[in-house]
Amino acid sequence: MQRVDISDFEKIILGIDPGTNIMGYGIVGTIGKKISLISIGIVKLDKFEDHALKLKHIFERVTGLIESYKPDEMAIEAPFFGKNVQSMLKLGRAQGVAIAAGLMRDMPIFEYQPRKIKQSITGSGNSSKEQVAEMLQKLLLFEEMPKNLDATDGLAAAVCHVFQYSPRGFGLKTGKSKTSSWEQFAKENDKRIKG
Repeated sequence: MQRVDISDFEKIILGIDPGTNIMGYGIVGTIGKKISLISIGIVKLDKFEDHALKLKHIFERVTGLIESYKPDEMAIEAPFFGKNVQSMLKLGRAQGVAIAAGLMRDMPIFEYQPRKIKQSITGSGNSSKEQVAEMLQKLLLFEEMPKNLDATDGLAAAVCHVFQYSPRGFGLKTGKSKTSSWEQFAKENDKRIKG
């Protein structure tokens, strides 16, 4: 991916999909009604056996992303509530450490439920990771799909946030109000969506 000049953007959003083995992230920039991909990737954590070391690495990597890309806001996926309590506690800690890295830089943090993120990207809260990734590829026009879809999950959080809070609308209502329909967005952005 070619290097983007981040000074060109009106707003930069860091999206994070927290995890205890893999953390996905995506960074987007906006200019007017255009959303552009700045960076996307994963942070591998499975090499650390000690959970505390994983948390330290998450904090360091998120801090590094913030220092490199100077995002204005962070969008983070809320933990999915499963049956394994220990896994939930570890995931909550991973999310908390990522949030703490943003708060250390006085960055506004926005949390979104996984279903909300999927719905904002594809129009359905029951979409698969693959469907979300394919829609993001169409919206942001990136050629190479990441090998690990945790990366596109992080990117989805950032794009969801843009759709929710953009003062320019991006074809959607803004602020605390509910978004308009996916059909309305697609209609207003037909040049950005390829069939």
